[in-house]
Amino acid sequence: MKTPLLTVAIAAISGLALRAQDATRGQALYLQQCASCHGENLEGRSGPPLKGADFQSRWPTSGLIDKIRNTMPQDNPGKLNSGQASDLAAYIQQSSPSANSAPTALTAGPAPDFPAAGNLQQLMRGIMFPNSNIIFTVQTHDPAEKKKAGNAADAAGGFNWSAWGNDLYSGWDIVDYAAVALAESAPLMLTPGRRCENGKPVPVNDPDWIRFTKEMAKVGRAAYQASQSRSQEKVSDITGDVAEACSHCHQMFRDKRRRGTAPGDPSNKELRCTKN
Repeated sequence: MKTPLLTVAIAAISGLALRAQDATRGQALYLQQCASCHGENLEGRSGPPLKGADFQSRWPTSGLIDKIRNTMPQDNPGKLNSGQASDLAAYIQQSSPSANSAPTALTAGPAPDFPAAGNLQQLMRGIMFPNSNIIFTVQTHDPAEKKKAGNAADAAGGFNWSAWGNDLYSGWDIVDYAAVALAESAPLMLTPGRRCENGKPVPVNDPDWIRFTKEMAKVGRAAYQASQSRSQEKVSDITGDVAEACSHCHQMFRDKRRRGTAPGDPSNKELRCTKN
């Protein structure tokens, strides 16, 4: 008697699910492939630790599987297949405390004082703008595409932000770094004492300004997660969120104009960093 095709399909799917959750197999693989960098107990060595509430909250199962599958081992990314990545993720997350657990408190001295070195425009053009453009470029250029070395200068002789580091890092590494730069630099928008280009203080205590800052940090982290999947489509999808995070703040605090003036009139800059 033949087994119905539906039964076979269900059994196959169930088998995949079980394999994806095999932490025991993941532990054996971890000791072979990962322990030399991340420590036998996930405590970290030359690579970062893979345990703790903070780690687990940043890397849910699907994201962790993508990261392992596409970026690990660091010296040979893509070596592990999907099943192995799933087993490793199951072991790592089983060995880590719940994301709801309180992180261990760290004793620290007074926070150091880092006054603003530049105005808001310089911060945007030095960090936010170029790194956002690197992420936007993924819409039209696959980071996995082999690039020629030494092409950071474009045909006009200027610096090409989307091509920098091609002879040092892979295309996907560059997208990773750009996303991290957005997430990590967003809090610099809240540096006390920073000034706008027009000399007005940046409204660091304004609830909307704080909300937009958090939005930029969040979308930077989301862009990094998408980049770890090594999927051009996923990063392209997140570029809309990056653009929206920028425009939300611009509409309220930057793109303002006096009545009767053109959008590009220099006098409009006087209104920046204000809401009224």
